[in-house]
Amino acid sequence: MRITILSLNRGRGSGEVMRAHAVELMRHGHDVQLLYPLMDDGVAGADNRDVPLHSPVLPVHEYLPDARVEQRQVAAMDTAEALAYAADYTAALANATSDAELIVGHHANISAVAVSRVALRRGIPYVIFVHGTGIEPMHRGGYSRPVWAQIDAALRHAAGIIVTTTYVRDRLVRPVVDVPPDRFLVLPCGVDLAELHPDRGGEVRSKYGLPERFVISPGAVTWLKGAHNVVRASERYGELAPTVFIGDGGLRTELEPRLGRRGRFLGYVSNEDKAALINSASLLVAAPEKKEHFGIIYVEGLAAGTVPVAYQGGGVDSVVTPEVGVLTPRDPDVLGDAVAGLLSDPVRMAGLAAAGRIRAESQYDATRLGNRLVEWLGDVVKGWTGDAAAPMPTVVG
Repeated sequence: MRITILSLNRGRGSGEVMRAHAVELMRHGHDVQLLYPLMDDGVAGADNRDVPLHSPVLPVHEYLPDARVEQRQVAAMDTAEALAYAADYTAALANATSDAELIVGHHANISAVAVSRVALRRGIPYVIFVHGTGIEPMHRGGYSRPVWAQIDAALRHAAGIIVTTTYVRDRLVRPVVDVPPDRFLVLPCGVDLAELHPDRGGEVRSKYGLPERFVISPGAVTWLKGAHNVVRASERYGELAPTVFIGDGGLRTELEPRLGRRGRFLGYVSNEDKAALINSASLLVAAPEKKEHFGIIYVEGLAAGTVPVAYQGGGVDSVVTPEVGVLTPRDPDVLGDAVAGLLSDPVRMAGLAAAGRIRAESQYDATRLGNRLVEWLGDVVKGWTGDAAAPMPTVVG
C-alpha cells in the first residue's frame, strides 16, 4: 500500500512520532511519502518531499525553541493568512499523492484541512493524528472561526483519528469536535526496549563525571517544560543526589546559578547518550507548567528502570501509575519532598523500578504498537465506503 504522511512541520515530539510511524509502515512493506516544510533528511527509505511555502515564516502549533527560522502560530493568524498557508500544503500534497491509497495527516491544524481537501477530491480515505498541542489553542480562544470550521470539518469527516491518550480524546478533542468514540485509535508512543534498558548505561557516568546516584530531568529548558520547578524542587533533595538536566533553552542562563552545586546542565546530548543517561539515573523528574498530553520521557524512564516522579494531571496519569512511579500536586516543594522520600527508601525505589520495566514491556513496546497501528490503518482502508463520515470498527483504547 502507498501511504502519504503530511505534517504541519518537522516537529519535536510529534515529529519523532511521525518518523517512527513511517519506519513501522515501511517495515511492514508499505511505500511511504513524507511531506513537511523545510524538509531535512526525512526518513531513510521514504519518499521525502518538501512543502514549499509562499512565505519564509513557518506555521507552527506552538513555538519550536530549536528552530532557526521565523515562526508564527496558526491559531494566532487571521483567516486570510492561515488559508494562504493551507493552500500551500494542499498544493504540495496534491502533487505528491496521485497513487496514494491512504493519507495520514498530523495535527488538528491547516495540515488537516489540506489532507481532507486532497483525500476527498481523490476519493481515498484519510486519518488525522491529533496531537494535543495542535488542538489545545482552540480551548484558549485560538483560531479564527472560518479556519476552525475547516479544521472541524476535516476531523469530523476523517475515516479515523489517532490520539495518544484518552485524555486527549475525551478532554481536548471531543468537547470541541463532534466525533464518536469508535472512530478513534488510542495509541501511546512506544520506545525501543533494547535501547532503553536498566543494563544499558555503559560508561556514561565516567564520560560526564557523574556519581553513582543522580536524578535526570530531560527536556527543553523552558518555562512551559518547567525546568525552573525542578530546580526549585532540588532544594529539598539536593544533598541526597544531584540533578542532571539534558536539553537546552532560554532559561538555562538564569537557572544555572540557582541550581549551583545541586546539579548540572549538560545541554543537548546525542540520542545514544540521552538513552544511556536515563538508563543510569536513579529517578526521572519533570514538572511542566501545563498538563502534558502524554509525555514520552516518562515511558523512557519506565523502560530504563528509572522511576518517574512528576506533576499529576493530563495524560501523564495514564502512564505513571502508583505501582511504577509517583505523581504529586503541582507544587515544586511537594515534588521535591517526594523525590527525597524515594531517594531515602532504596527498597521502595527498586520495587517501583522493576514494576516500571514490566509495564513498559507490556504497554509501550514500539514494535508491538507499530503492529497495532499498521493493522488499524489496514482496517481503515478495507472499511472505506466512500462515505467520509462512515463509522469505523470499534477500537478499544
